Formats: sequence, C-alpha cells, structure tokens
Amino acid sequence: MRAFVAQTRTELLLSLRNGEQVLVSLVIPLLLLVFFSTVGVLPVPDGVVERVDFLAPGILALAVMSSAMVSLGIGTGFERQYHVLKRLGSTPLGRGRWVGAKIGLVVAVLAIQSAAIVVVALLLGWDPGSTTWLAPFAMLLGAAAFAGIGLLLAGTLRGTLTLALANGLYLVLLLLGGMIVPFEEMPGAVGSIGEHSPAGALSQVLQACLRDGAPAAGRSWIVLVVWALAMPVLAIRYFRWD
Repeated sequence: MRAFVAQTRTELLLSLRNGEQVLVSLVIPLLLLVFFSTVGVLPVPDGVVERVDFLAPGILALAVMSSAMVSLGIGTGFERQYHVLKRLGSTPLGRGRWVGAKIGLVVAVLAIQSAAIVVVALLLGWDPGSTTWLAPFAMLLGAAAFAGIGLLLAGTLRGTLTLALANGLYLVLLLLGGMIVPFEEMPGAVGSIGEHSPAGALSQVLQACLRDGAPAAGRSWIVLVVWALAMPVLAIRYFRWD
C-alpha cells in the first residue's frame, strides 16, 4: 500500500510540474469558460438565458477528456518509449499498482479541475440543474472511455506520435463534442458524428444533469457506457509495455 501511495503522489507531482499538461488540463478549460461566458460570439441552445449554464457542463466534459486522454496518454506514451514502464514492471511496485497509481492520478487531477471549474462557473452566475448527483457517475464513465483511448494510443504508438494524435484528437472532439458549439448549430452529418463520439455523449449527459431544461440523455447514457466499456478493453488487449 505504501508503494502505491508513493507512486500515486509521484505521478501527481510530475503531472503538475509539466507545464504543457497543466495548460491543457486546467488553464485552457478555464479560459474557454470565462471567455465564451462573457463574450457572446457563439450561439447557445434555445431557452438558455445565461451562457455559462450551457458552457459549464461542456467544460467539465472537456476537463475529463484533457486529464483522462491527453495527459494520461502523452505521459504514458513517453514513459513507454523511454522504457520506464519495463523497469517499473520489474520493481516491487509491479504493474498492478502502477496501473492503480495512474488511475489515482486521473481521479486526483480531475477532482482539482472540477473544483476549479465549478467555482469559476458559480462566480459567473451558473445555476446547476436538479440532478447534479448523477454528474460524478457520468464523469467517471467518461474518464474510463478517454483513459482507454489515451492508453490505447500510448500502448501502441511511439511517444511523439501519441503526443501529436492525442492533441489532434483533443481539438477535433472539442469542436465536434457539443462542448462549446451546440449540436443543432452543426451540419446534420457532422452533428450526428459528434453526438455518437465519447465527447458528445458525455457533454449531452452532463447537460441533462447540470442544466434545467436540457433534453433527456437516455440514448447518450447508452453511448457513453459503450465507449466506457469498449475502450479500456481495447487498451488492455493491445497495450504493449515495451
């Protein structure tokens, strides 16, 4: 247990010291939240009075994607490329506790991100919906889906390629995932693809949980669960330690 706690603490400290990861995980989501909540340059769904009521759930979904896919995937990809994983696997820490430390890292970073986003959103006038208790479950499902994607990239590609693809996928899903631009404002085919992506499913579920008047997200829950189950299975199946 002591080795697991020590490794988790080390993973968290290394992540927080990485300027790029802090930028993607915390700074960019907060900047997007503040900017688009105060500057009316993007449309919002019908019935939304305060822009932050639409943006806050989407930015929380973005935080899940940045911590579970981008930060985890890139960090693990370079650890694998530099043979760090092979060495850790042969130490008393073992692979099981290493995986547990990575999960602890994602949960800790996500908690920090979520707390910061919620505080800023409330200061901007956000009024959360009446089913907020479901949001943590949705975010954990999203974290499982995005962590699976990040580890699939990290476990099959070189670190530099994982870096490029994870950041590229982050930008694509940011635009298509309904986090900033409502799906109804997208062309039909593009919106349909976005709705069935892990980012789109998570953002729709969080909208339903955290915004009064948002459409029900029954189908989006199903899509999110499928991604949350499928991607970790694929990551486990194809992940190569060296």
